[in-house]
Amino acid sequence: MSIERNLHILAIDPATHCGWAHSNGIRGTWDLSIRRDESAGMRLIRLRGKLNEIKNIAGVDLLVFEAARNAGPRMQRAVVVQSELQSVIKVWCEDSRIQYRAYSPSEIKKFATGKGNAGKTDMIDAAERRFGTMFQDREHDLVDALWLLELAIRDAS
Repeated sequence: MSIERNLHILAIDPATHCGWAHSNGIRGTWDLSIRRDESAGMRLIRLRGKLNEIKNIAGVDLLVFEAARNAGPRMQRAVVVQSELQSVIKVWCEDSRIQYRAYSPSEIKKFATGKGNAGKTDMIDAAERRFGTMFQDREHDLVDALWLLELAIRDAS
């Protein structure tokens, strides 16, 4: 993938607590939790709203995201949620005429740590070394988004 250097890249770790990082330096997490008396679709509507917000604030030319492809029996519900969020991302990108690319968890982990099966602690430790920021354990979604952004920037070069 050959991409211009001034490309506005948005990296997302899709989950209920959704980590994100933009190539202009802004980053954070979005809480897409379903609140009391809301339908399950509200998580998807919230994500679409957040994507529109970032697009309006910073611009998006390329969106990269972690693509959940399989999970063990205890993680099936999480994979369903991630798959729904990935669908919103793809439709939003198509509607907005924005390029997108999905990376597997093992691609991201191998890029960040050299091991495709690295754990959350390994990813956080590597991010602290790379980015010079102290991350708390609960910020693993943000850490994944930062690594996705770095991976997309590398692939864009």
